[in-house]
Amino acid sequence: MAATSLANPQRGTGVLLLVGSCFSLQLGASVAHGLFPHASSWGVTAVRLAVAALILLALSRPSIRTWDRQTWLSVALLGVTLGAMNGFFYAAIARLPLGVAVTIEFLGPLLLAAALSRRIADIGWVLLALTGIGLLGLNSFMTSDALDPMGVGFVLCAAAMWACYILAGAKASNTVPGMGGLAVAFAIGAAVNAIPGFSGAQAILTSPDLLWPALLTGVLGSLVPYSLEFLALRRLPRPVFGVLMSLEPVFAAIVGWIVLSQALTPLQWLAVAAVIAATVGNTLSSREESGETGVEVETPTEVPISPQKVQSRGHEKSLFADNDPHVSKS
Repeated sequence: MAATSLANPQRGTGVLLLVGSCFSLQLGASVAHGLFPHASSWGVTAVRLAVAALILLALSRPSIRTWDRQTWLSVALLGVTLGAMNGFFYAAIARLPLGVAVTIEFLGPLLLAAALSRRIADIGWVLLALTGIGLLGLNSFMTSDALDPMGVGFVLCAAAMWACYILAGAKASNTVPGMGGLAVAFAIGAAVNAIPGFSGAQAILTSPDLLWPALLTGVLGSLVPYSLEFLALRRLPRPVFGVLMSLEPVFAAIVGWIVLSQALTPLQWLAVAAVIAATVGNTLSSREESGETGVEVETPTEVPISPQKVQSRGHEKSLFADNDPHVSKS
């Protein structure tokens, strides 16, 4: 009885922490959105990742001198996919409503789940998600609020990079202990975005009026979500964590509506609901398939096929957190 009474407050706290993490992530994106007219989305992404890299490097102090060639290759691949995922996503939200962009981006992990799964049910969840994306296209066709084709292209690239990031993260988390690998990956991701975003990053770094919001973007979009989600992982069972993370498009739509005045139409909300249902369904069905409450269904390549371990743009660490003995697995 005592254990139960302690568990409920723990889970309640975990839920609040995760909700705060999701809102912080989207608030960071909304602050970044305000910088786009003054600096390119790639420049904003480069500065945001650089801020996160500096903070994580100071905290983790990775022993990079002891890394071998294979470790560097794993971390470099993680950094490139991390940088591309974030860069394409910020380029997308410069042209698309935040809620719509996040909804479309969830196709990445869902398609990866279907590709790696041996279960027919996963194909059904992907079809449901594609139906939701089709509703977004239908809304664009039926209303004057058409989706920017380039923005759609960017977010589809972000979705593909998200899937690649999951694969790279699964390998890197088994190669580099702790957070050191992720810290270096952030630095590499910043460098990747600095190539197309050099002028934008330079504008930010030389203007205090732009630098402070950019620093805030780095804190809200990386440091705060990382800290809150890591604490939530210690308090929430994996199924609960996975389901709550599946609600991210709702948080994005709410923040986009309140902060950026990006109201969604009923058809767009229906599309968001379809993608969320597909993600939640994939999460729960993979748990049932495992036959255990604390074990993810995994392929022979040891890549998680449910979104429970999937990170959002600011949550680039859950795979690394799996090595922490305090993280709840039940």
